[in-house]
Amino acid sequence: MIEPQPVELLDEPPLPRRHDKKPPWLKVRLKLGPNYRDMKRLMRDLSLHTVCEEALCPNIFECWEERTGTFMVLGNVCTRRCAFCAVTSGRPGGAVDHDEPHRVAHAAQYLGLKHVVITSVARDDLPDGGASAFAECIRRCREYIPDCAVEVLIPDFRGSESALRAVMDARPDVLNHNVETVPRLYRVVRPSAKYYRSLELLYRAKQMDPSVPTKAGIMVGLGEEWDEVIDTVRDIRRAEVDIITVGQYLRPTYGERHLPVARYYTPEEFAVLKDEALAMGFGAAECGPLVRSSYHAQRAASAVRER
Repeated sequence: MIEPQPVELLDEPPLPRRHDKKPPWLKVRLKLGPNYRDMKRLMRDLSLHTVCEEALCPNIFECWEERTGTFMVLGNVCTRRCAFCAVTSGRPGGAVDHDEPHRVAHAAQYLGLKHVVITSVARDDLPDGGASAFAECIRRCREYIPDCAVEVLIPDFRGSESALRAVMDARPDVLNHNVETVPRLYRVVRPSAKYYRSLELLYRAKQMDPSVPTKAGIMVGLGEEWDEVIDTVRDIRRAEVDIITVGQYLRPTYGERHLPVARYYTPEEFAVLKDEALAMGFGAAECGPLVRSSYHAQRAASAVRER
């Protein structure tokens, strides 16, 4: 079990809102090549959503040109309102699209993927939080492309053990869940989530099936202290997580909803974080300014399997 520790929670943003000039290492080259255009057409033709688009991922041009991406199921409206996320929040309308897992598997098959990542918006309006949709996506991908690894990036399902069990019983190749930030900032950054609930989910997944690698990600630049980052990475490792990702928070918009960037970490600082994580025992650590949950997902999973 993951034992909660007392922590001071913030009710207000850590810094005044301001327009920040991004450092040079955050500049992204646009790659609007034929593969990017083909990916965009395929997603529209199959009525699929990607977190690459909905969350304004800075790596979309690189990943799509390499014909990789992260499918986002259960619509594009999230029932939560996190202060870092660009995904639309509100009340999802309409019934769950039960044909969506087939279309996801078909798209992965068409693209010839060897490693597919599937995530979703938070669906607190559904009895199982969307767990059955994840399980069905895993099963359909196994049916369409048996040699393709399936990684799922799941919400916390409000702590439901039965929902997590449904996903684990479908045997994903990687179970991913983001912790996002340090515990002190949760009330500001993730008002509908709980730090120890996320750690407990990761720990439970490992207990349910020790053979399935687990993975978690955090962002930096939201107002946390360096020691808090190290402590959070250590907490994640204590939950027996195998893979960690650490990336720079980038403000999606300058509206009131989204927190400002407190500071930009340097590539050298990310290199130190990677060394620290590997020293703690993680099988793989992707740490860098533009790293996101599914960035180089296949490489990280392969590194863990080789270990």
